[in-house]
Amino acid sequence: MSSPSAVESFPANTSAAAQIFTTVLSQGPLTRMEVARRAGLSAAAVTKAVRPLIEAGYLVEDVDADARPALGRPANLVRVDGGRALFIGVKVTGDKIIGVLTDLCCRILVARHIPLAARDPKAVLGSATELVRELLIEADGLGVRVAGLGMAVSGDVDRAEGVVRYSPFLEWRDVPLAELAAMTTGLPVTVDNDVRALTVAEQWFGAGVGLSGFAVVTVGAGIGCGLVVHGRVVAGAHGVAGEIGHVTVDPAGPRCHCGNRGCVEAIASDDAIVRQMRAATGSRWPTRSRPPDWPTTASPAHGRSTHGRATPSAVASPPWPICSAPNA
Repeated sequence: MSSPSAVESFPANTSAAAQIFTTVLSQGPLTRMEVARRAGLSAAAVTKAVRPLIEAGYLVEDVDADARPALGRPANLVRVDGGRALFIGVKVTGDKIIGVLTDLCCRILVARHIPLAARDPKAVLGSATELVRELLIEADGLGVRVAGLGMAVSGDVDRAEGVVRYSPFLEWRDVPLAELAAMTTGLPVTVDNDVRALTVAEQWFGAGVGLSGFAVVTVGAGIGCGLVVHGRVVAGAHGVAGEIGHVTVDPAGPRCHCGNRGCVEAIASDDAIVRQMRAATGSRWPTRSRPPDWPTTASPAHGRSTHGRATPSAVASPPWPICSAPNA
């Protein structure tokens, strides 16, 4: 593995330039006029911001062959050059570590995953570092530098400080993950909550592109929710906005692993759903590796809600689109 290259300064050094780059990244290719309209900026501001980004190779301006002939300068399309830089992403779950090598446009070039042998920070960091080294070797073969490493962990994550305040699945408290990972990998590191990171991905590259407000709800070992309001991902005063997994929806409901009763997670997570289906059907199936044996004829037992007091739809009905995704 070659040593990571020195950190290169990104030419979008103003809020306007960053907004323009993000607009082109998530919604491009676009003409400069369209970039100005969508970003709510003047044409002069767009021209000033685009020039250094083109000179540095982050943006490319192509001739729009389909544009209608018009007087004056032709309307060229501006797009992001995805091959200008590579990034490594790592997600730590309760039982595995997932790593990907992506280009600047978030296209996955290489994916790897390894089982999580132990959950203590030292063991996780060691396994994650080995995974990053494998991906750096892949990047060397492509001849493009890796600009940074992003790490996603469930729980309360302080993105600004790079600290995992509390992760229930990993049983971590106050782990300075960004600092530790930067020391072992030599890369600039950003650490964030996994659902919040997914929300940004949906906002820039997925179902949330162009929407000013939406929610992402994940259902898996836990229940997560990411929120975008007025075009911004909402973190909240303490970085835990959208953490709905331990909102109590039924005080008399099943006991949650957090110690409370009737949390959303205790009712609607993977394990909770499987447990309720087994109780309702009298079967030891389903498991995560085998689908349920559904009855060929309907019956009242199979037709009713397995938890009579509250259902997931009773938790919230936000007035914005919901992007639902299973946890990896």
